Amino acid sequence: MGARGVYAISVAAELVGTGQQNIRQYERKGLLTPDRTDGGTRRYSENDLATLRRIGALLDEGLNLAGVKLVLELEAENRGLTEDNKGLADDNRGLREDNRGLRKDLKRARGGANPSGA
Repeated sequence: MGARGVYAISVAAELVGTGQQNIRQYERKGLLTPDRTDGGTRRYSENDLATLRRIGALLDEGLNLAGVKLVLELEAENRGLTEDNKGLADDNRGLREDNRGLRKDLKRARGGANPSGA
């Protein structure tokens, strides 16, 4: 539901406390890309509203739109890297489990002898 565009620009503007012209400007600057109906009407999702709120917070902190765009891009990249890292950690956990199993199999195959020869 969070990614599905359901709100008209007037509703989105009211929900986040900004003007419709501001939202249009953010779109022109590439800060967000709302869904569009077949007729071209913008439809904003919950994710878009979260982005609009984040834009407002960054503007309140004193960033200009170029700075906001950079921060949003870096945050998106960071989320992607975090997901990649989580996937790699999961893969690593699986490989460690496989390795433990293989060591046990090897030990059994050698008749319980210590593989290091000690």
